[in-house]
Amino acid sequence: MNKSMVKTLLLGTSVTLLAIALIVYPKEALEGSVRGLNTWWKVVFPSLLPFFIVSEMLIGFGVVKFIGILLEPFMRPLFRVPGVGGFALAMGMASGFPSGAKITSRLRQEKQLTAIEAERLVSFTNSSNPIFIFGAVAVGFFHNPAVGIILALSHYIGNICVGLVMRFYGSAKPKGQVTQKPSLSLAFHEMHKTRLKDKRPIGKLLGDAVTSAVQSLLMIGGFIILFSVLNKLLYVTHITAVLSSGLAYLFSLCHIGTELSLPFTSGLFEITLGSRLASEAPDTLLFHQIIIVSFVLGFSGFSVQAQVASILAETDIRFFPFFIARIFHGCFAVVFTIFLWGPLRESITTFQASQGALPVFSQLESVTILSQWLNVYGPLLTIFTLCCYIYIYSKRTFLHRSQ
Repeated sequence: MNKSMVKTLLLGTSVTLLAIALIVYPKEALEGSVRGLNTWWKVVFPSLLPFFIVSEMLIGFGVVKFIGILLEPFMRPLFRVPGVGGFALAMGMASGFPSGAKITSRLRQEKQLTAIEAERLVSFTNSSNPIFIFGAVAVGFFHNPAVGIILALSHYIGNICVGLVMRFYGSAKPKGQVTQKPSLSLAFHEMHKTRLKDKRPIGKLLGDAVTSAVQSLLMIGGFIILFSVLNKLLYVTHITAVLSSGLAYLFSLCHIGTELSLPFTSGLFEITLGSRLASEAPDTLLFHQIIIVSFVLGFSGFSVQAQVASILAETDIRFFPFFIARIFHGCFAVVFTIFLWGPLRESITTFQASQGALPVFSQLESVTILSQWLNVYGPLLTIFTLCCYIYIYSKRTFLHRSQ
């Protein structure tokens, strides 16, 4: 039996077992599906939609090319990617995954990146957004905004370190490649040329941006719901417990509470559930809980990785370098968490011991307010946008058929 036949057998068996589990555990599957749907339409869709639409328009109007020329002296020496990578890095950090993969794939389709450069770029432009780290994890799960500081610092510094490591991935620097000096006149000239090259009128460009963003978010929603159901089924069938029992021995060798092996295993599949279980683990040190959550955030979970793989499948960007980078990211995040724990330990434990008023962190308060706003008004924005998408899509389909 060759490799291809073995792969067919494994895939067919896996899907069959999943179908059987859905039949045997319909109640649990429904609970997982509803949980994934709530996450998507309350938070993911309304928070990512503006970034996806704006990024498409910035690429079409040539603004990204303008930014790329100015950031070339910074991005090329450090990360061995063109200056446009700075735009993907900033948007990825601000909006969270899988925005970095979406923008990188678009830049590759526009031929502003080579395949190797795109593989380097996508490896360190996908990170969790501040709303999730501070609002959901720190405040929602740990009830301690100070935890968000150490998680965010270790997460984003670790992500930059991944980019520095991945600069050594791929072939050597092509001969004759010279790093351009920043020039406003050259940047504006390239921006103007890029805009003229895209012959779409503004209305068409805006419509394409909306439809592309909604299609990507529908795909992302499907993955979120699928992995939410899968995680629930793995839990009720005790498969997660079996996997975590093997990790418990390793955790004991590292002097980490074995109770955290189950949250760690769950987090490998889906970061939200893993982070919540880690924060609720009994008889464990807060330091160990934060270490586990840091790795889970860096690794991103198979759910996010599946979303990225689907986006990259539309291009010639390979997924394997991204997967290896996620392991690096998780390890870097753990290392920086250990280093940062000493200086930040007092502020974290002081807040935990106070059991009272929140310290005055204006940024944390604004993040929490935004998270609450998304929870209340996010579904309305999702429904409104889907109605706009249906209108634009049906109108274009009608015009196409009439021609």
